[in-house]
Amino acid sequence: MDLTNLNNKDRKQRRRSSVDLSTMVYGKVPPQAKDLEEAVLGAIMLEKNAFDVAVEILKPECFYVDAHQRIYRAMQSLQQKSQPIDILTVVEELRSKTELEMVGGPYYVTRLTNAVVSSANIEAHSKIILQKFIQRELIRISGEIIGDAYEDSADVFDLLDEAEAKLFEITNNHMKKNYDSIDTVLVQTVQRIEDLRHKTEEISGVPSGFPSLDKVTYGWQGSDLIILAARPAVGKTAFALNLARNAALNSIRPTPVVFFSLEMSSPQLVTRILSAESEVWLEKISRGKMEDYEMKQLYAKGIQKLAQAPIFIDDTAALNVFELRAKCRRLKTKHNIGLIVIDYLQLMSGAGNGKNTNREQEISTISRNLKMLAKELHVPIIALSQLSRAVETRKDGNKMPQLSDLRESGAIEQDADMVMFIYRPEYYDITSNEMGESNKGETHVRIAKHRNGSLETIKLRAQLHIQKFVEFEGDDFSGLGMGGGGSWKPVPDNGGGGAASGGGDDGAKLYIQAGSKMNDMPYGEDDDAPF
Repeated sequence: MDLTNLNNKDRKQRRRSSVDLSTMVYGKVPPQAKDLEEAVLGAIMLEKNAFDVAVEILKPECFYVDAHQRIYRAMQSLQQKSQPIDILTVVEELRSKTELEMVGGPYYVTRLTNAVVSSANIEAHSKIILQKFIQRELIRISGEIIGDAYEDSADVFDLLDEAEAKLFEITNNHMKKNYDSIDTVLVQTVQRIEDLRHKTEEISGVPSGFPSLDKVTYGWQGSDLIILAARPAVGKTAFALNLARNAALNSIRPTPVVFFSLEMSSPQLVTRILSAESEVWLEKISRGKMEDYEMKQLYAKGIQKLAQAPIFIDDTAALNVFELRAKCRRLKTKHNIGLIVIDYLQLMSGAGNGKNTNREQEISTISRNLKMLAKELHVPIIALSQLSRAVETRKDGNKMPQLSDLRESGAIEQDADMVMFIYRPEYYDITSNEMGESNKGETHVRIAKHRNGSLETIKLRAQLHIQKFVEFEGDDFSGLGMGGGGSWKPVPDNGGGGAASGGGDDGAKLYIQAGSKMNDMPYGEDDDAPF
């Protein structure tokens, strides 16, 4: 038991019970609209359908007067029991709850109907009552934050998280979007269809940089939650960094990207991006063991290009959903981010209290909040996820991941608009295909769920020594007369001229035969790396 936290909570509770700072703002009366509260309650008892309008906007706590809260709760109770709401039924409901005298008796309930003639303006009146309630809540929360901030033992980051959570609670509970009529939505939909028809490019969302993948997804679509899952060391982070880099450096539509890394530090991520962009081996960059031509290549093809890229990296450990939401909102406002990547889902925390919730419920809350955030910002979110060990223990020998392999929660697949799995045969020591050809780097990106499209398996080739994925056809080593079932391996063009650089041709590759002394050079693939 954490005695420090308990003592802090007790101290806060004693202070709030003894001094309510929200009532001490220069002696002012809290914002209220008693006459409108009376008008709304009276209108509900006068007309049959008035309550259906008010209940979409107001909750009992929105009323300032305690008696009005009790009367409104009685109306809610009648509606749940499918009973009519009028003066007589409300009086009887209050009497059954022994609250009739607390609200002023039958006379006060009857007097409420004298304050209004009809329910014509009940929606406008209800919105004003809601506005006054939100003002009171802001005053109350501000007072609590001020009181907590004066505590010397308070952790400032806990205060920030608590403030964000309380403000979000107001927005989430009381600022809900109203419905739209189909004619309004039709106009928007037809306009979008017309825009798509006149586009010269087929991609309507954020491009992935892989034509075979974009052909299925048409780019990452706004408001979508995309889950990218794989076993450890398969290549999740490397692939996600490729997606982020391709989106930010797209020549036609550069998209600002934010990458939240809960596992790796910012320098580690940037090192991987530099390796993929410059095609200098990751191991050489990490150790600083580069030749002069490789250093020039790193500057020319990597550093200079990435310096202007709209990529934002946040390596906050143990990030929770409230912090994530606040940061994404600020980045959307300031930099208009178009893609959010989270590495990875199981390292996130929920509301931060952990009371009476297990890990599965917490993951469910996180995935639901990520979907809500994607919809709110109209930005695609790619969240990486671990897979359970069920893949390894499968007896039929098929190691291709399935939806049921998603770790810790079935809610992930329910909330996601798309679920993709990464599978590499060589991860399971499968070194050749059915034809006996080497499948070095062969990677299957399986789309197992796709709300707005087909289910496909895309084949790419992983070059993890430079943290890069390429189209499978564009880097296929079969049919080149090398044979040997994988006895040859590619060396990336290092741009240094001579034999090692392929004559300076960016597209050139040098293939080294097994047994060559050049094979003593580190290949840069670390199976224990947290890809």
